[in-house]
Amino acid sequence: MIVGATRWEVVTGDITRSTTDAIVNAANNSLLGGGGVDGAIHRAAGPDLLAECRTIGGCPTGEARITRGYDLPARYVIHTVGPVWSGGGRGERDLLAGCYAHSLSLARHHALRSIAFPAISTGVYGFPKDQAARIAASAVGAALRRDPDAFDLIRFVCFDEAATALFDAAVRDVACTDQ
Repeated sequence: MIVGATRWEVVTGDITRSTTDAIVNAANNSLLGGGGVDGAIHRAAGPDLLAECRTIGGCPTGEARITRGYDLPARYVIHTVGPVWSGGGRGERDLLAGCYAHSLSLARHHALRSIAFPAISTGVYGFPKDQAARIAASAVGAALRRDPDAFDLIRFVCFDEAATALFDAAVRDVACTDQ
């Protein structure tokens, strides 16, 4: 699907195999690896990723940092720290939107034309997938409205078919709104 000048894709798969310029890591605050997507990215990238992450000094929730991709097909990894869901009354929605906005800003700053996102915060951090999908699509749509020619491809890589369906519906809603 095309939104503005940017092609959007929603797929089920393994983000560590994405051939985009950058992939986004749903990291923890230390950036030193963990479980889920974070652990998979660190394992696939090899030990040099951890070594570089040690030099960064962590990352606050809602922000992002960039490293090289090392052994990944993607040239860069953008690490962002999503919020832990606490019922929605602690700014979780704004923090999650910030993850997408900061990631896209870093990608733009480094002249990266394609980026793949996981479903940030929807694993062990417990963010409801339907809300996360709408926030992700809205945040990306807002960034593209500000800079419609910044990217060639935005890809959401979901772990399972249920998340893929939710993200696909959210992206379609944004696409219909922008047309």
